[in-house]
Amino acid sequence: MTGARAQGTQDAARGRGGGGQGGRPGPGWIDRLPRDRLIAEVSVWSADLGRLAEDVARVDAHADLWHVDVCDGHFAPQLLIFPDLAAVLRRLTAKPLHVHLMVDGAILEAQIAQFAAAGADLISIHAEHGPDAVDRALDRIAGLGLAAGLVLTLDTPVADAAPWLDRADVLTLVGTRIGIKGVSPDETTYARLASARGLIDARGGDRRIVLAADGGIRESTVPRMRAAGAQTVVLGSLAFGADDLPARMRWLAGL
Repeated sequence: MTGARAQGTQDAARGRGGGGQGGRPGPGWIDRLPRDRLIAEVSVWSADLGRLAEDVARVDAHADLWHVDVCDGHFAPQLLIFPDLAAVLRRLTAKPLHVHLMVDGAILEAQIAQFAAAGADLISIHAEHGPDAVDRALDRIAGLGLAAGLVLTLDTPVADAAPWLDRADVLTLVGTRIGIKGVSPDETTYARLASARGLIDARGGDRRIVLAADGGIRESTVPRMRAAGAQTVVLGSLAFGADDLPARMRWLAGL
């Protein structure tokens, strides 16, 4: 199943789900994400994984969706987060789970299946895997009834996303080397976001594609990312390390 044949399945994926804690976010959840403010996407990587339930309970009311980074130690240097932990997170929240797969192409489709079974609502894959692998992976995601995302690393031209925009619900630009925390975004991040915003807007039509910024998310960088066209930023320490989380989220919403 490719291209147009996958589209009907993908459209159905946008309305997948039930509701309630440990359930699903409900039909049409992507289209219901905020449009008048930055979407609060919170990365579980920055939680205290030994006290995951407590950290999720503290932050969940402020999150629009949860971001689950998955690294295999090859495609990205870290090793995190495993399907069993994603399944635990699924039981702790009814908010959407966005799984970002930073894994070798040889295991990409298997990982899609495992994280779908663990409770993912949206799975994002990297354009760097190449056209054939990306097509197969997007087919797999659609066939599982999930929303799909496409991710570009710093070295990948924004225009490379164009062939898959009709099949993507989220386009994420990574502003740092993948799998690395605690560093500032590359200075090209802002121009790349603006280019991606233009690419999405040039499509026309009513179908929503959310533009996300991931990496280097700081108080000093988020306003510039927002001004460049980002609709969500992946929050780590900005959320979990905030002395006053409600105030931090009001600041985010005001940008």
